[in-house]
Amino acid sequence: MPLALALSASAAIISIASPASAQSGYPNKPIRMVVPFQAGGATDVLARLVGQKLSAQMGQPVVIDNKAGAAGIIGTDAVAKAAPDGYTVMLGLSNSLMTNQFLYTKLPYDAQKDLAMVYRIAMAPLVLVVNPSVPAKTGPELMKYIAAQKGKVSYGSYGTGAYPHLAGAHMSLTQNADMVHVAYKGEAPMVQDLLAGQIQMAFASALQVKGHLDSGKLRAIGVSGDKRMAALPKVPTLVEQGLKDEAYRVTGWLAVAAPGATPQPIIDRLASEIQKAIRSPEVHERIVGMGFEVQDNGGPAAFNAAYRQELPIWYRLIKQSGAKLD
Repeated sequence: MPLALALSASAAIISIASPASAQSGYPNKPIRMVVPFQAGGATDVLARLVGQKLSAQMGQPVVIDNKAGAAGIIGTDAVAKAAPDGYTVMLGLSNSLMTNQFLYTKLPYDAQKDLAMVYRIAMAPLVLVVNPSVPAKTGPELMKYIAAQKGKVSYGSYGTGAYPHLAGAHMSLTQNADMVHVAYKGEAPMVQDLLAGQIQMAFASALQVKGHLDSGKLRAIGVSGDKRMAALPKVPTLVEQGLKDEAYRVTGWLAVAAPGATPQPIIDRLASEIQKAIRSPEVHERIVGMGFEVQDNGGPAAFNAAYRQELPIWYRLIKQSGAKLD
């Protein structure tokens, strides 16, 4: 999607309230929370954590439904086409809600029209990790290594268009490394192949790799974003190591969205309950322990404003990374 069109369409993100269709007794039956990735990854774990808290607060079960595949497109499309009644929502990543619209020309949904952005739960800095067979221990050393091993290094991601793909593609392009990108249906299988040496490097969540870092089965090179992770305080950011490209400074995120025509009163109720859930000490602590930065002021208005501001940043990152458009 051209940038000008994406920016002009962004106003459609905010759902228009429809009092007549808003259900005063909401919720009065189970809520389905779709996760567009396989079970076991950080997104799935976060969904189950938040879903359990929402269930206790709202008095109805929150059922997690993993619909993995196609870089999050399958699960996201299921939500975009669901009844806009508040009983089907999704917890997804910035790729399915933001970047896919710039990567794919034939998406079955329009993220800015068919989805309503409810709440951005957390920013998601990632840690760049390598298999111990890779001799590099720092960002600059890794850059030299992949340049010297042109065409021989593979990096993984949990979907085309996700931050790990874009950052890896940028790294490969700037070092003329011709690295091979391997896309997985979820983070868990990506990490398993990294451990087995099927791929040599990947950007991953602290949740998935911290234990492997502690045991020496994987090595941390650096963290994305401008701040160190609370979960990995001794691992420096890539920026600290002199890798100051925008690709290493930008941070992905995890957020809840609903079908586009969902009435505003239901959007607001969901956002309020999510905010309450993540502000609870036990949930907040778990999210931070996963390596994420909690966004406890990420209601619909704040989320939509941030979304509009980030559109050109992610578009530029995709163009600079050389990621191939479908």
